[in-house]
Amino acid sequence: MTASQRYPIPAGRFRTEIEVERSRFIATVQPVTSTAEAQAFIASIKTEFPDANHNCWAYLVGPPGSTDQVGLSDDGEPHGAAGKPMLIALQYSGLGDTAVVVSRYFGGIKLGKGGMVKAYTAAVKTALEQLSRAERVAWVRFRVTFDYALVTPFERRLPDFEAEILDIEYGEKVTCCLRSPEERQEGFCLMFTDLTAGQGKLDPLD
Repeated sequence: MTASQRYPIPAGRFRTEIEVERSRFIATVQPVTSTAEAQAFIASIKTEFPDANHNCWAYLVGPPGSTDQVGLSDDGEPHGAAGKPMLIALQYSGLGDTAVVVSRYFGGIKLGKGGMVKAYTAAVKTALEQLSRAERVAWVRFRVTFDYALVTPFERRLPDFEAEILDIEYGEKVTCCLRSPEERQEGFCLMFTDLTAGQGKLDPLD
């Protein structure tokens, strides 16, 4: 994974609600890492709002704007009035790995197809603009073993590679289990080899 593939995602499940001509549009957003996870999330919202007139949805799995793993549904609304504008809002949000369900409770006033497109788009955009964001990072884990004399210089170099110590053991030598972003792995390995003059041991754990 390259640095450009590190991308924003929702920090967790988030919900907002807007009202348009007395209809309630409840948008629920959640980070997802697969189509199966997206479908499970959609099913959970349908269970939560079984009396909604419509539970329309869209999801995007992968980097922001990607089209490889996407899905959408109008759930009974006129074709193209809900799912497509919801997906477009996702694709232009700058977020990856995101699923959204908009649960609509009809308020008695018909919006027309154009009005529905605007309403579903607004419901999704409102949620995406307000939610907290996190970052998707592909981590790699490895185990390193080296001499005690190198502990301090080794620890000083870790921030340069965003490396985090997960576990450390003090035996005949020092053994650390670490994780680092995948795109930092090659640089970390070169640093470690140089620091230990080729005498340290590094084994991938993934």
